[in-house]
Amino acid sequence: MVQHSTDPDGHTTEAIVRGSNQTGMRAYNERLVLTILRAAGPESKAELARMTGLSAQTVSVIMRKLEGEGLIERCAPLRGKVGQPSVPMRLAPRGAISFGLKVGRRSVEMVMIDFLGQILGRVHRIHAYPTPDATVAFAEDALQRLLASLDPPLRARAAGLGIAMPFNLWSWARAIGVPEDAMASWRDSDVRSEIAARCDLPVFLQNDASSACGAELIFGSGRKPRDFLYFYIGFFVGGGVVLNGSLYTGPTGNAGAVGSMLVPDGTGGFAQLIDVASLSGLEKAMLRAGMSTNALWQSPDGWEADNPVVSRWLDDAAVGLAHATVAAASVIDFDTALIDGWLPIAVRARLIERAQEVLARLDTSGLAPPELRAGTLGPEARALGAASLPLSERFLVDQNALLKAS
Repeated sequence: MVQHSTDPDGHTTEAIVRGSNQTGMRAYNERLVLTILRAAGPESKAELARMTGLSAQTVSVIMRKLEGEGLIERCAPLRGKVGQPSVPMRLAPRGAISFGLKVGRRSVEMVMIDFLGQILGRVHRIHAYPTPDATVAFAEDALQRLLASLDPPLRARAAGLGIAMPFNLWSWARAIGVPEDAMASWRDSDVRSEIAARCDLPVFLQNDASSACGAELIFGSGRKPRDFLYFYIGFFVGGGVVLNGSLYTGPTGNAGAVGSMLVPDGTGGFAQLIDVASLSGLEKAMLRAGMSTNALWQSPDGWEADNPVVSRWLDDAAVGLAHATVAAASVIDFDTALIDGWLPIAVRARLIERAQEVLARLDTSGLAPPELRAGTLGPEARALGAASLPLSERFLVDQNALLKAS
């Protein structure tokens, strides 16, 4: 259940309350069960009752309903104990289909995923720079192509379309290297509404770096800490903040804008992290060296860490990331910082290793330096984060509910 209250300044706050047996809470309880199954994997009725605080009878009713709707399915019975074998339930991969549109500075991509976050199809296109009209046209065409690849029963399970894109795109014309008037149309455009008018699905919008961070929460593998800082290395570096197991985006949706943090520039001065740890800087360095940069945007597997130009960029990026991590940890006591991006696995590993070496040399008196770790989704994070938006809206509850259930 979600309870709303108003603070003395008139701001509305939201609190999650643990599962209830009241009939009015049935929709929330169903979403709570689905959220637990997504995070924990297959669980038995008894374990779900324990984790939610609901009665065994209520959980049985919920599980029958969700199974009947095709959202969950039975696993093989667990034998070996006294009494009837336990039958765990899990999310059904084909329980829902969702679409994610990633709008980048150098490319645009749409993915189609199943209920587990597995990518079933994608459409990808490289561009010199994004424009609203081209983005809307691409989205309409890609969505129709992906929908057409599905059988009608599965097509009916489409939950919606999420969009992950940088905010205030018009302000990045100079950094992208195009005339300001080429990006000016973004100032007055509403891409979400335009795409929604051209399709029969609900459409959601989120900052691209926040989407990548949210994807790590929902689809990422391994156990994640309750609080962590997140860096995503794309054309520009961006990030996210996770507090108490939930993505924190702030009142404007732009929290975790780590690219704006000041870090050493290597010449005795300071620059924004975006200037030293973004792939745009690597692209410029490669062009100065007479190298082709097409491989940077075609696939993250097309370039290597042993290249001298890449190695120099890694050194600068590592210094910036280490300083940004310490600065963030001085405000919020993060014990972990995840680093991910449009990077080959070997390059990401080298970047984290070098950043950890820099971090170990910094003065962190009064702080517990965060551990630097790799994210688990890599290049797919932003598109997966976009595709997760409809699933979260329709089937999941706030991640804080899982803390109450653990």
